[in-house]
Parts: sequence; C-alpha cells; structure tokens
Amino acid sequence: MGRKPQENPQLDMTPMIDVVFELIIFFVVTLVEAQKKDETIELEDGQHGIVLVPEELPPSHMQIDIGLRNGKPRISMGDRDITPAEISRRVTERVRKYKDFPVLVRADFAVPHSAVKQVMDACTSAGIWKISFQAIGEDKTHSRKRLKRLKH
Repeated sequence: MGRKPQENPQLDMTPMIDVVFELIIFFVVTLVEAQKKDETIELEDGQHGIVLVPEELPPSHMQIDIGLRNGKPRISMGDRDITPAEISRRVTERVRKYKDFPVLVRADFAVPHSAVKQVMDACTSAGIWKISFQAIGEDKTHSRKRLKRLKH
C-alpha cells in the first residue's frame, strides 16, 4: 500500500540554521585569531627595504613575533607563546601543504639576536629558506631611549 500524500508538506529548517550559525561562529573566531599580533613589539628602522603589504601576501605565509616579556625573549604566533621545536613542527606541516611559502619575522629591535637565530634555525631545519624581517620606515628615537633603559 502506498502512503497518503500530506496536505501541507513542510521542511524543518532548524538543523540547517544551526549549521549556518556554527559556521559563522567558526569563521569569526578563526579570523580574530589570525589577525592577532603582539603590539608590544617595536620594529627596527627599515628605510631601505622593500615594502610588504599584508593584502599582497599569500594566504599561506606564516608570521612569527619575537618580543620581550620581563626582559626575556618571547616567541609567539598570534598571541600564543611557542618554542622553536613547535615552530619547526608547524613549518613542517605547512611545507607538506603549501610546499614553499614565506615566513615573516617581527622582532623587537631590543631582542637579542640569539632569539632570532633560534627562529631562523627552526624554519631552515623544516626546509624553509624564504625568511623576511618586518621593519618600519620611521625614526624611533624614543625607542632608542627605551633600549638604553633596558640595558641598565
């Protein structure tokens, strides 16, 4: 025996609306995490370098921040502290996905070079040789005074 056709067939939209809201929440949270930077980093003067515009960078690029916290180097991505071993693991994962991509390093001008070297070594051990350093094109006289205070 066949079924009787319903007079007013209706489609329940509740599950679809739930999924759409979950996707919106996922993308908003992901976007916020991807745009976070360590604002305490004061970049070195870079008057003679090339200009990198964030809109022109490929989506596969990786940005690593090296700042100072309580006088000690702090390596982070977004606002999460990471170790050189973690950098190497993340770079290796991205190499599998994107093959070759640029790594951008934002290092506070007062950070010891040994911290920058750790990041560079972690990237090269994972097979990435395209490492760029971000700087600013303006005089930072007030920052030089800050550096002198840190050294004393």
